[in-house]
Amino acid sequence: MEHTVSSKTLIKASSTALLLAAITLMTVILPAEYNIDPSGIGKALGLTVLAGNDEISRPLQSEDEIAVSDTFEVINVTVPAGKGVEYKFSMPQYAKMTYEWITDGTPLYFDLHGEPEGDTTGYFESYAISTSTEMKGSFTVPFAGSHGWYWRNYSGEPVVVKLYVKGQYMVIGLKQ
Repeated sequence: MEHTVSSKTLIKASSTALLLAAITLMTVILPAEYNIDPSGIGKALGLTVLAGNDEISRPLQSEDEIAVSDTFEVINVTVPAGKGVEYKFSMPQYAKMTYEWITDGTPLYFDLHGEPEGDTTGYFESYAISTSTEMKGSFTVPFAGSHGWYWRNYSGEPVVVKLYVKGQYMVIGLKQ
């Protein structure tokens, strides 16, 4: 038994699919990815926070302590030969950081991770682990606490990491 689909049915199905795609674009994708929310539904659903441009959903703990930077701060971190260092920032929940780091060409093992505020169990969550001479990106922290990098230098010479950061954070610095 053959089924044939009429042109009218095909046009009706295509139009419905196009309408649903347009609604999804306007109410979900644009608010979540680009903080463009013409209908207001994205903000009501909490999707604009995902774009990283919306206000944080809870107030900051201390306006004086947390820096909100629109320009990149440049930090030089020296990783001694054969050793590792950790450089951290205190960030409230859902805060966003944009970053770039680069070495002189010497690859370093790294672990970008966060530790929840007040946790005493030693728990941490890794966001990226690899070996590289550079990295660029952004992240939104899932919980309040200290967030940053652990770099390990396996070479015989110290390596300077040039770290560029901007976002909502308080510098903790080198963690001993």
